Amino acid sequence: MLKMSIIYHSETGNTEKMATLIKEGALQVPGVEVILMEVAKLDRTALEESKVILFGSPTYYGTMSWQMKKCMDTLPVKVEGKLGAPFASAAWPGGGGYELTEMALIQGMLIRGMLVYSGGVVTGRPPTHFGAVSHRAPEGFDADRCRKLGENLARKGRDLFNH
Repeated sequence: MLKMSIIYHSETGNTEKMATLIKEGALQVPGVEVILMEVAKLDRTALEESKVILFGSPTYYGTMSWQMKKCMDTLPVKVEGKLGAPFASAAWPGGGGYELTEMALIQGMLIRGMLVYSGGVVTGRPPTHFGAVSHRAPEGFDADRCRKLGENLARKGRDLFNH
């Protein structure tokens, strides 16, 4: 059984909804178990057992929330060698920032020795680029991207970790 954890911070519920949709996508892959965790309620045992960990944050001033930054800085477990991916939400579509939030999350994962994967634009449709992004509550295309990211990570996790 491949275990995945999805860590997120959500003020308005948009990023939490993305996490739920990513879980839906991952569960389409047989042999996968997914646990959702809000940043303030991390499950140390689940994180230790997870081979795949996703991090999701709302976009604040072009980067992750301070709550997610604190979470990444103080993770209670070693994540070296685990597979990870980011996802980000934003309330304002015209100003950008999603990609900067995702890159900040990717930096945190790389600094901790994680492997980063999204499926990009080459692994089916819709494309996920760096990870999934959504303007406000995800629906339609944005919801499909979330599900696809979950599926991509579950499949790659099974490939890498022989589950």
